[in-house]
Amino acid sequence: MIAGMRFTATVSAALLLGACSRSAPPRQKDQPAESTTQSSAATSATSATLNGVVVGAGGAIVALESRGSQSFPPQSEPPVMDQIGATFSPDLLFVRAGQPVEFRNSDDTLHNVHVGNIDTKEPAFNVAIPTGEKFTYTFQKEGFYHVGCDIHPAMSAEIFASATPFATMAAADGRFSFVDVPPGPYTVRAFAGGERRQQEIEIGPGANQIRIR
Repeated sequence: MIAGMRFTATVSAALLLGACSRSAPPRQKDQPAESTTQSSAATSATSATLNGVVVGAGGAIVALESRGSQSFPPQSEPPVMDQIGATFSPDLLFVRAGQPVEFRNSDDTLHNVHVGNIDTKEPAFNVAIPTGEKFTYTFQKEGFYHVGCDIHPAMSAEIFASATPFATMAAADGRFSFVDVPPGPYTVRAFAGGERRQQEIEIGPGANQIRIR
């Protein structure tokens, strides 16, 4: 999976201790980030809610991964990372592995988008995007990716790619939630700085609780 990750200064600050999901509201700088595929999670009369806390790890990234036969529908819309005011927006984007992502340039200047896997150092792509244009890419491998602009080195962002639609950033107190979760066996993984935690859970219909230490 994802181990020994080296986060850039932007993400290290955001994750403290240190797509995608139905979870917390979109993050505006210091608020928890929302994953990108809210409408893609399966919804049924027997769907469940998972409320949890990553103890002592505010800002951790949390992913809920199926251990059973659950299958998830594809995302309804691709997640988007834009370039506005010489800044990548959002500065942390959740994406689904194997499904498309859009990179846009809404600035009045040329930018390039240079993306590579943080853990393996493997390059993903490096393309120039003129004003008003976009580039579509599909991440095949799960993991953390760094995003930069070679033309404007101060620009940076991060991407978390996962197969699950349930991925989010925990709030400052470590709390997180997922809704419309199909019941079944799951593994909850939490990433905070270079630390990884995980815990197995059987999710039943209705409300479920978990504490990750």
